[in-house]
Amino acid sequence: MKTFPLVYITIPDKLQKKVIGQVNFVFDSAIPLPIELPPVYSSESPGGESSSPEKQIEQITPEMILSGLLQALAESPDGNNSAYYRSLIFALKPAIASELQDAAIIKAKNRDYETALEIFKLLFGLKGQDPHLLLNRALVLEERVASATSVVSAAEVSDTSPAVLAAELAYEDALAFPVPDTLFYAAFFYEKRGDYARAASCLESFLDTIHEEELTDFENNKQIKARELLAEIRNNGLDNSDFIEAVVLIRKGDEEKGINKAKGFLERHPRAGKGWFVLGWGLRCLSRWDNAIECFRKALTLGCVNADTYNELAICLLETGDLATAEKELEKALHIDPDNVKIISNMGILAMKQGNNEKAEAFFRTALELDPEDPIALAFLG
Repeated sequence: MKTFPLVYITIPDKLQKKVIGQVNFVFDSAIPLPIELPPVYSSESPGGESSSPEKQIEQITPEMILSGLLQALAESPDGNNSAYYRSLIFALKPAIASELQDAAIIKAKNRDYETALEIFKLLFGLKGQDPHLLLNRALVLEERVASATSVVSAAEVSDTSPAVLAAELAYEDALAFPVPDTLFYAAFFYEKRGDYARAASCLESFLDTIHEEELTDFENNKQIKARELLAEIRNNGLDNSDFIEAVVLIRKGDEEKGINKAKGFLERHPRAGKGWFVLGWGLRCLSRWDNAIECFRKALTLGCVNADTYNELAICLLETGDLATAEKELEKALHIDPDNVKIISNMGILAMKQGNNEKAEAFFRTALELDPEDPIALAFLG
């Protein structure tokens, strides 16, 4: 989101209404206003002659003032004139907060995460540490992690990657103001990262906030999902140290140790679908395709039915040359998560292996529409 340097200008009383408009607001002419001036703004009139200071002030629009006020608050939310600036913003545009939130959500849906985060920065300057803003920013940063295309599953994104660290910090910030929705979504974020102990803690806190008689259908569905995930974690021992260490070790590239931890976990919890998934993941990383296929199929039969499992299974099948079965598994994955760039790119790879270059190109171009920087699609089209 492009911004320009701020210039602080004192607007005389006689020009305030003309410059800012007819708003219900008591002005203080002693307080200079931050104006965001684009480069085209000049002290020269269109005819080339210097314009008077009053004429220059008249050229300022309410939009330039509004933009300047938002930027000033984002840079210094607790500045000397912050309360005055906030009051003027809401006088100029009463619905500004909801409009900015809608804009941030739209940008995030279009995968323009950086612009979405810049908008959240403006919102924090405007509203402070609002619990729902903190949650929405965390959700955007989580979505940015999920959109990573250089890996095959969400669990495999490195704990030290800037995107993951930013998302984790955002959830820490949000959990400092733990409204029920924050506890719910944080639990599923930690579950995806393999931190089942933290996920269980958030789920228990979320369920403690539930009042059965007051639930809407949507809230009841969230309660059901929370209870199901908590039961899965507890019944399958997913908060067990061996399971957690297996995920961490494989993610760090120490697959052999991770595989041994996963095997030790599965000796005690043989029906834990996610345990078989993690074991298959470690084996796939070592190119032990047949063993990994067996693990992923076991994971599916034990309820670990999701896009990542089907996608991982398909990758192994592609490597063994079983293209027909790989296609079926990728189609299942795509049905669950139709906008998953990794799966779409793998469909392109499959089509190339089948000798259908036209179909492959269509998949890769679709992947680039969703993520212009997808490395797999760029490599094959480049």
